[in-house]
Amino acid sequence: MELTKNIFFNTDKLIENSRIKISYTGKFFQDASEEVFIHYGFGMNWDNLNDVKMEKTELGFQAEIDLVQGESFNFCFKNNLDQWDNNDCKNYIFPIEKAQNELIVLDDEPVALGTVRKLRRSYLWSKKIRLAVYKLITYLPKIISGNYKRKITE
Repeated sequence: MELTKNIFFNTDKLIENSRIKISYTGKFFQDASEEVFIHYGFGMNWDNLNDVKMEKTELGFQAEIDLVQGESFNFCFKNNLDQWDNNDCKNYIFPIEKAQNELIVLDDEPVALGTVRKLRRSYLWSKKIRLAVYKLITYLPKIISGNYKRKITE
C-alpha cells in the first residue's frame, strides 16, 4: 500500500505490536545514494527513537520495523552524506491502530481468533470462492447452451 509519495508498506493498516516492511523510492533512491537510514519514533514525543540501515534492492530501500504501542509512527530518512528527507520539515507521520485480539464472545467468554494474517488469509479464500461461484453461475449456462461468444483472432 502506498501511503504517500514513494513510501510503501506491506500492509493496509499499521497495527501496534506488529512487524512491517517499509519500502522507500524517494529522492535518495533516485539519486543513487549508497546507504539510507530510517530514523523513527512513536507518538508526538518520538518515543523509542531508533535508526535502522535500509537494504538497497531493485524495488527501493527496504527495512523491517517492529511497531510498538503509540498513537503514531513518525519517521524520516537520512543518507550516508547526512542529507535528510523529512517531508519538507513535516516528517512522515502515520496513525497506528490498536490491536484487536478478542473478536467473538461465546457464553460471556472471549475467544481470540488468532493473528491478523490468519484472518486475512481466510478473507482472501472467501473472495476467491465467491468469484468462482459467480463465474460458474454466469458462464456455465452460456457454455452449455452454446450462446457463449468466443473471440475470433485473425
